Amino acid sequence: MLDLTAKVHDESRQGEAYAPFVNDPTLYRKKFYIESYGCQMNFSDSEIVASILNTEGYGATRNAEEADLVLLNTCSIREKAEQTVRKRLTEFRKAKENKPGLLVGVLGCMAERLKAKFLEEEKLVDMVVGPDAYRSLPGLIEEAETGQRSVNVLLSRDETYADISPIRLESNGISAFVSIMRGCNNMCSFCVVPFTRGRERSRDAFSIVAEAQDLFNRGFKEVTLLGQNVDSYYWVNEAAEATTQNATGDAITFGRLLEMVALISPDLRVRFSTSHPKDITEEVLTTMAKYENICKYIHLPVQSGNTRILQLMNRTYTREWYMAKIDQIKQIMPDCGISSDVITGFCTETEEEHQDTLSIMEYSQYDMSYMFFYSERPGTLAARRYKDDVPEEVKKRRLTEIVNLQNRLSRESNERDLGQTFKVLIEGDSKRSDRDWMGRNSRNKVVVFPKGDAGYKKGDYVMVTVTGSTQATLLGHIQK
Repeated sequence: MLDLTAKVHDESRQGEAYAPFVNDPTLYRKKFYIESYGCQMNFSDSEIVASILNTEGYGATRNAEEADLVLLNTCSIREKAEQTVRKRLTEFRKAKENKPGLLVGVLGCMAERLKAKFLEEEKLVDMVVGPDAYRSLPGLIEEAETGQRSVNVLLSRDETYADISPIRLESNGISAFVSIMRGCNNMCSFCVVPFTRGRERSRDAFSIVAEAQDLFNRGFKEVTLLGQNVDSYYWVNEAAEATTQNATGDAITFGRLLEMVALISPDLRVRFSTSHPKDITEEVLTTMAKYENICKYIHLPVQSGNTRILQLMNRTYTREWYMAKIDQIKQIMPDCGISSDVITGFCTETEEEHQDTLSIMEYSQYDMSYMFFYSERPGTLAARRYKDDVPEEVKKRRLTEIVNLQNRLSRESNERDLGQTFKVLIEGDSKRSDRDWMGRNSRNKVVVFPKGDAGYKKGDYVMVTVTGSTQATLLGHIQK
């Protein structure tokens, strides 16, 4: 069963265990094990947690059996993720019977909503820690070691973890995520994020640039600026404000931040995720167009193509406004790739309103979309206000129509790329053959091509001419 999500989930990474960094010579007194679920923000948070635990003498392991501390970084957006987490917690509770000193904790978005169930009713965990309380982990662990169940799910108005240097997941060494803000103010009626991650707060811009610079110095070639709603980033330099009467020039918008990161080096690619249409300003678009190393790709969730449904979703824009934003993007950057999120079967949606969603997809010509039928999530505004009254069989049929349309749009998008030559950043070997490279172009399309004898390596940029495609991948060869 497909469930509603408001953020992009990489299905191949759900439940992925945090990996220790390579060739770590340190002998740790204790080991920790983290599984991550949900969107990329959760995986980024696991890197912050790893850094905090590392300073307390804990080393990472991918073997849960040798861990002294097991943590599950959770997601509340999807029912499937909750079911998986509950199953894993039951397994770890059994493991505690054979290893009495083992501590088990839940982190992240499920912490606030299910703390009572996990701690008191079902007694599945020793500690529950919300996404703004990771600094308190050492104290909570000490408390749990005494046999007390510990909890901190308080949300913060200023926590950004800006001073904590994340210990990177064992990535490809080429691409990294940099968290620039936390929380969300949008209050979409279907989404639980504002209640689990709190209000928006933006991180110090100079700490973001410093982290991106450090990644580039260490050989990374691409950073993705990450947030629940990156485009609403807005940071005021209070230090500068204290020394000047006119502080307006010291406010850094997302467009300015993009430029600051892009100026680190023309060899450092810059991406960002995820966007709300209302915050993709002309400043952001013109900045993207100005710098070649800012990738020409925007994930612009539409959710629905009908104005009445958008109002019920509290999306703050109309069908016509969204279409005008698509026009503006294509006018400023004709070669910009656009993807989307689509929800079908939202409360009271009619057949005509479903057709509006199909037509706006056709109008926008998305390269790809994340598509779901609506599934009510506890704690959301929609769950309190509206009846989930569209029959499941209708939701599934509408979803099939949306998926079929997107498959055609994706195929046509790939066909338009035939014969074109793109600058591709090599990320590593193709999944299917170590004789082929895999990389992405500026529009976030995966490109696979033979290595040949050109002598390229991971992290190199190479010009690739597209000669064919599959459903989700461009195929090509290195330009001679």
